[in-house]
Amino acid sequence: MTEPTPTATGHWIDGAVVPVTGTMTVRNPATGEIVARVPAGTADDVDRAVTAARAAFPGWAAIAPAERAAVVRRVGAGLRARGEEIAEAITAEMGAPISLSRSAQVGFPVLVAESFAALAEDFAWTEQLGNSLVVREPIGVVGAITPWNFPLQQIMSKLAPALIAGNTMVFKPSEVAPLTARILAEVTAEAGLPAGVFNVVYGTGPVVGEAISAHPGIDMISFTGSTRAGRRISAVAAGTVKRVALELGGKGASLILDDADLPRAVEKGVMMAFANGGQVCGAWPRMLVPASRHDEVVRLAVAAVAQYTVGEPTDETTRIGPMASEAHREKVDGYIARGIADGAELVHGGPGRPAGLERGAYVRPTIFANVDPRSVIAQEEIFGPVLTIIPYRDEDEAVEIANGTPYGLTSGVFGEPEHALSVARRLRAGQVDVNSGQWNPLAPFGGYKQSGNGREFGRYGLEEFLETKSIQR
Repeated sequence: MTEPTPTATGHWIDGAVVPVTGTMTVRNPATGEIVARVPAGTADDVDRAVTAARAAFPGWAAIAPAERAAVVRRVGAGLRARGEEIAEAITAEMGAPISLSRSAQVGFPVLVAESFAALAEDFAWTEQLGNSLVVREPIGVVGAITPWNFPLQQIMSKLAPALIAGNTMVFKPSEVAPLTARILAEVTAEAGLPAGVFNVVYGTGPVVGEAISAHPGIDMISFTGSTRAGRRISAVAAGTVKRVALELGGKGASLILDDADLPRAVEKGVMMAFANGGQVCGAWPRMLVPASRHDEVVRLAVAAVAQYTVGEPTDETTRIGPMASEAHREKVDGYIARGIADGAELVHGGPGRPAGLERGAYVRPTIFANVDPRSVIAQEEIFGPVLTIIPYRDEDEAVEIANGTPYGLTSGVFGEPEHALSVARRLRAGQVDVNSGQWNPLAPFGGYKQSGNGREFGRYGLEEFLETKSIQR
């Protein structure tokens, strides 16, 4: 593996690198070593980026949607061409196993760019409604703020539809995983995106994130991250009454029915709990099982988790790397200790680092059984490789438990297809998979309750970045 992406020496504003003096360190969570230094942005940097974005907006909005889509398609091709560089950067900055970085961290953003570009060809930009012409137009300048768990995927889910809609953007990447932001900026320039349409300002949430959220020159905020941060962004953005789209936390459930293919359901449920080290908002960290089959499910889950090897993320065989930072490792480890203290039955893993991994932000993949659905580990988002197995008496109780958290982002149901579908309809979640339904980039993704508002992907994601005007004739 080659050296990770070099230090980002400045923000990307108006199509060029803007030198700065203050910097922040980026550490490899597997070793604790510094892998890069990136700018520590200020409110003045945000103001410069907004000025550039506003100046570029009229020209970009005037370009035909098909031409804007062609640029996005070229961005996707550029990301694919630099795929190995991107994968290595993400593995270095947030610890995703290199195999996952290549397949998902790079593969998903490319697929998102391609799917949105294709969607633009048939999208109803205008509609005749009686004597009214309904016109869909770009909002203006979009402020995008993204997390560290899928650093390139999260921004492409916003950038692709925002650009096709005709908007310009000011983007703040996570300070934990900022390295791919520069690569993306370079790719957009090579794809022919005009200067000022896409701008990157590095920095922390309390400084740069707040400045973006409050700025009167920004017309919309699109945020992915924690529910706590989403509340703060909503409060700050309210001062200028801008649109706010939020994709927040989750506490998904894999609900296994009596008539499910049990081994297949457990295998899929474990995968959806431990993928990316459990650092996925759409993960299923709760497994709901018939009480009569609880012990059988536990045996299957413990056997399945043995395949999830923890190790150095550059190793091709590693399934779970370190948590994204030492601070996050401590948080996840604290939840594991809390589960034990609250009386959950520990059947695999436990607190502390895995044997042989005394350095780095590693945790032990952990399974709790006979978990009280009201307990802390069953209610709060842990965002780590921790699975809670919860028994239920009947189907109504299963649905009640599945819906019984503050979140409502994703879940899965396993059982006879029509039976599982009927239960899926009862779940208060924005996306429900039935028997491992395949991910569809044209289907909407987003949450109920404290998992956020708005939708990503497909025409639903494109509509998030559009205003609607009616012209009476």
